[in-house]
Amino acid sequence: MLEKILLLIIFFSLTAGIGIYCRKKVTNVGSFVLGNRNIGPWMTAFAYGTSYFSAVVFVGYAGQFGWSFGISALWIGIGNALIGSLLAWLILGRRTRIMSNHFQASTMPDFFEKRYDSKAIKIIASIIIFIFLTPYSASVYKGLSGLFAMSFGIDFKYCITAMAAITGIYVVLGGYMAAAINDFIQGIIMLVGICLIIFSILAQNGGLIGSIVELSKIPCEHPEGMQGAYTSLFGPDPKGLLSVFILTSIGTWGLPQMVHKFYTINNEKSIKSGTVISTIFAFIIAGGSYFMGGFGRLFHTPDQNGINYDSIVPEMLSKTLPDLLIGVVLILVLSASMSTLASLVITSSSTFVLDFLKGTFFGKMKNKTQVVLIKLLCAGFILISVIIALNPNSLITSLMSLSWGALAGAFLGPFLYGLYFKGATRISVYASFVVGIGIVTINLFFPFASPTVAGSLSIISSFFVVPAVSLFTPKLKKETVENAFSCYEIEVTTKKVAVLESEENK
Repeated sequence: MLEKILLLIIFFSLTAGIGIYCRKKVTNVGSFVLGNRNIGPWMTAFAYGTSYFSAVVFVGYAGQFGWSFGISALWIGIGNALIGSLLAWLILGRRTRIMSNHFQASTMPDFFEKRYDSKAIKIIASIIIFIFLTPYSASVYKGLSGLFAMSFGIDFKYCITAMAAITGIYVVLGGYMAAAINDFIQGIIMLVGICLIIFSILAQNGGLIGSIVELSKIPCEHPEGMQGAYTSLFGPDPKGLLSVFILTSIGTWGLPQMVHKFYTINNEKSIKSGTVISTIFAFIIAGGSYFMGGFGRLFHTPDQNGINYDSIVPEMLSKTLPDLLIGVVLILVLSASMSTLASLVITSSSTFVLDFLKGTFFGKMKNKTQVVLIKLLCAGFILISVIIALNPNSLITSLMSLSWGALAGAFLGPFLYGLYFKGATRISVYASFVVGIGIVTINLFFPFASPTVAGSLSIISSFFVVPAVSLFTPKLKKETVENAFSCYEIEVTTKKVAVLESEENK
């Protein structure tokens, strides 16, 4: 217990110290929200990865889907690396940085307003973000509280409250720069920690081969399953596996807190380096988490109340790790989760202030006032998330699936086509908002599929709604579109040395 407490004290002191150090650098909205668009490749890549993977993935998703799919859950981690990281950087990274800087856009709603020439779209998008980022934040708190309750025997309510207070301190003080520096340090902790955890878990059953052999002996619960299904290539439920693959891999393309990282990177070279670093980071963290979760059936036994998916990973760790390593795991999950929370808090609060309050009620808000309001909203967002997380019946994966499905389903199409497709129309954006949010909301009140399936359907629909609706709805003004895409091409003039020509050649 002493070792764990000492590790936490060191970690919290370092985190708070970075917030205090960066406090003097926060002089305006640009420095608080974007770090003055001067973040290097390593910090940006780690910020992207640590915002992507939190306690939700490590505890909730690894536990539930490792249990459901066995080691085939590793495909989800591979998809997160290749599609959620590599392709996202290749397809979105450079164009997002260029066009957002051209528009001087600080948030995704601000980008939508200037790309589609609509203030109403900005206001609606800002409300959507504030509403649907909240359950995601709550799911992160729940993932944290489970591990802390296991390690210290403390009621999860106190764990959630403590985490909220610590996150609020360094985010409110230091803004995005403090979050980026912490993300880099926390990312290193995550890389070391996940490797130690996988080694310790596999060692319990004689290494990799021994663990796979033991897992293959477990009979499959799925009605269409086969013998050894939990060690097969695509597991006992390939359709369910595909839905989670889509939700967690393609969904990141439309999440405002993920896209926001591309706004802040400093130059062309950093984008290329960041692409490689981010992909490797995702392979190790996401692949390792889902691979670890695939062996959950070797350590967790359902009780009379059934399977508590959120307790699978904490139980695995308590049975396999010595106290000192459990302390390392706590720091790992704290690192992943606090960086994600920081990203969510900054994205949600800055969007609400800059795009909703300022855009709707206060047209001439002073810069200092904007910073103060963003900080107040940061605290308010954290408080609301904590209230939701304190509900013991809310499942981590359900909260995250609702959030990701609604946000990515609403925004992916308008954002992606906004970067590439000159024919995208204003009405197609509204249509994407309605369809994306409609699918997950209907499923919430009148369930027709699991939250992950509904979320993946919402995301896929966004790809088709925007181009389909754009075919038969009024186009944007030509000058609006040309102004948006002019940032990709720069006219260059050169001087040529004069050459004498004979009269007969003229």
